[in-house]
Amino acid sequence: MVLEFHQIELRYEALRTRSAMREARLLASLAENGQQAPVVVVTPGEHHRYVLVDGYKRVRALRRLGRDTVRAMAWDLVEAEALLVERLMRSGDGAGALEEGWLLAELRDRFGMTEGELGKRFDRSASWVSRRLGLVGELPLEIQEQVRRGEIAAHAAMRHLIPLARANAGEAVRLAAAIGPHRPTSREVGTLCAGWLSGSEATRQLLVEDPRLFLRARAQARGPPDPAEAGPAAVLLEDMGALGGIARRAIRHLREGLLARLLGPEREEVGRALAQARADVDRLVTTHGKEAQNARPDDAGGDPAVAT
Repeated sequence: MVLEFHQIELRYEALRTRSAMREARLLASLAENGQQAPVVVVTPGEHHRYVLVDGYKRVRALRRLGRDTVRAMAWDLVEAEALLVERLMRSGDGAGALEEGWLLAELRDRFGMTEGELGKRFDRSASWVSRRLGLVGELPLEIQEQVRRGEIAAHAAMRHLIPLARANAGEAVRLAAAIGPHRPTSREVGTLCAGWLSGSEATRQLLVEDPRLFLRARAQARGPPDPAEAGPAAVLLEDMGALGGIARRAIRHLREGLLARLLGPEREEVGRALAQARADVDRLVTTHGKEAQNARPDDAGGDPAVAT
C-alpha cells in the first residue's frame, strides 16, 4: 500500500542511531533507483493512522527528496510484538548495546514488560537485560541524543564517556558537547577523554575550544613508537593501525561525495595516487606472506636474531 507521510507516526525514531554516511548512500540510491523495499507499519487502532516500525532512514530520505508518499506493508501484530520481531530480524546488523538498551527501556516503560519477561523474549539472561538498561541509565540524556544524531559512536560513548559520566556527569556532558560536532572516531574519543581526565584546567579549556588541535598536539608529542621500548609487535601494530585508519578516512571522504567535487585533472591525480597506494599495499601483503612463512613460532618467540 501507499501511505502519505501525515498518516505515519514516527513513534520509535529515538530508538535508532543515525549515520550521515549511510543516510547519504541511501539518499543517492533512492534518487537514482526509487524505493525498492517497503517500510513496515502497524495499526495502533486509530482510523487511517499507522506507526512506523522499520524504515525510518527511508522515510527521512524520501522527505529530503521532496516525496509525499512511501510504499509500506502492514504487519498484523500489536506494537510490542512488532518491535520485538523487527529487532530480532536485524539482530546481526551491529546496532550495539545502546540501541538494545533504548528498546528494552521502551518495552519496559511503555508496555510494562518486566526484566525477566524481556530476557525470555530476547532469549537472553536477566543480567544481559539489566546491563543494557544500566548503560542507558548511566549515560546522560544529552550524550544519548548525540549518539542518536550520529555525532558520537555508540561504542565510544559506552567505552569512554560512561566511565567519565560515573565520576562527573556534568564534565562528561561538557566534553561531549565540545567534541560531538567534529564527529571523532572511537579512538579519538578515547584520546580526548584520557586527556580530559589527566589534564589541567588549561588543557581542558584547549580541548573544549579546539579538540582537533589537541589531537594533533598529542600525536606530535607522542611521535612514532620506539622499537627498543615498545617492541616489534607494537611497531607493526602501530603501522597497520595507521594504514587502516587512513584507508577508512579516505573511504568516508569518497562516500561523502568528495570525488565528485574535483576537477578532471585532480580526479586523475587521485586515481594515480590510489594505484600507487594499491601497489604498495600489494607489496606489503606479499612481503608479510613471505616473512610469515619464514617465521617459526618456536624460534625464541619468533626472533630470528636469537634463534638457534
